[in-house]
Amino acid sequence: MLKRIVQLFMIIAGGTVGYIYFPVLVKIIDFTSDTWIDNPYGASYIGLALGAIIFYLLSFWLVDYIVKFIQYLERTLLGAPLTNLFFGGIGLIIGLTIAFFINQPIIDFQIMFVSQIIPIFIMGLLGYLGFQVGFKRRDEFLNILTLVKKDKDPKVVTEDKYNEIILPKSKILDTSVIIDGRIADICQTHFLEGSIIIPHFVLNELQHIADSSDALKRNRGRRGLDILNRLQKETPEKIEMYEGNFDDIQEVDSKLVRLAKETDGIVVTNDFNLNKVCEFQNVPVLNINDLANAVKPVVLPGEQLSVQVIKDGKELDQGVAYLDDGTMIVVEEGRNYIGDTIEVLITSVLQTSAGRMIFAKPKALEKAQ
Repeated sequence: MLKRIVQLFMIIAGGTVGYIYFPVLVKIIDFTSDTWIDNPYGASYIGLALGAIIFYLLSFWLVDYIVKFIQYLERTLLGAPLTNLFFGGIGLIIGLTIAFFINQPIIDFQIMFVSQIIPIFIMGLLGYLGFQVGFKRRDEFLNILTLVKKDKDPKVVTEDKYNEIILPKSKILDTSVIIDGRIADICQTHFLEGSIIIPHFVLNELQHIADSSDALKRNRGRRGLDILNRLQKETPEKIEMYEGNFDDIQEVDSKLVRLAKETDGIVVTNDFNLNKVCEFQNVPVLNINDLANAVKPVVLPGEQLSVQVIKDGKELDQGVAYLDDGTMIVVEEGRNYIGDTIEVLITSVLQTSAGRMIFAKPKALEKAQ
């Protein structure tokens, strides 16, 4: 159907071109003087027929390329977020409006090139620049609108500068913390204040991981999508989608940092490298691993625990056990108790960059001594 429409358009365009310009061509060549072709109407009708036929024949060669181009434009426009099209359209309108006012004095020139060609060039250039500015600076425009909305929010009541109510900052989730899954439990317990922002570029990365040919990556991606669905169902009032995308930045982590700066938000992650980048750029960050370490139960030397020795340790006669939160316990002389649940006494606690490590010894040995 689209091919037929394109062919019909080309026939009409060819007929129009022939009808307008063929008489001019006949007049310039001047080989039909004193004949019926020299009649303006006769030349126009011949030009209409010739133009329609020529463009119809050309359509068999060009129609596939034109249809593919139209379908590409259709996919691009349908796949682009509405905010991109909205701000790009506003920029295009502003650019064309400016071009219209600039072209008015230029059209008055009597020189054909100046009065006809230059206005078309100016209109195309300013229209393109207007669209690009509106499209690529949309995030800044959205940020301005967000700030205006916050200023008008009736929840922010300021009797004076000392009694101003400060709204909690938005929390921006990265891909790793969504795949991790613990963020859903944290949100359910209401420890995170403010709205939860899911950037569209993070969702795209999750979909890309979920479609991976690698089974492990595919399972991680699908787990992340399940976590998002759980968040949407359990805390729908807190979840917000951010449709913007920073096209000038390739890395998702860099986009998160940029988004946090522009929206004055806080990045939530468990990625060590992203954590360091945020700290370096003075962007607030919440690390789920730091939270997990902070809420682990405190054990002190001399306390007694009941643990199951799982495997042998690195040193001679050592055994290794684990607490419910994953904290490793090195049991001195515990190799003979592998597979057994025994009582141990804590001898020391070591905090490392990788986490906390507890050293203990079997209580039975303490009694024997």
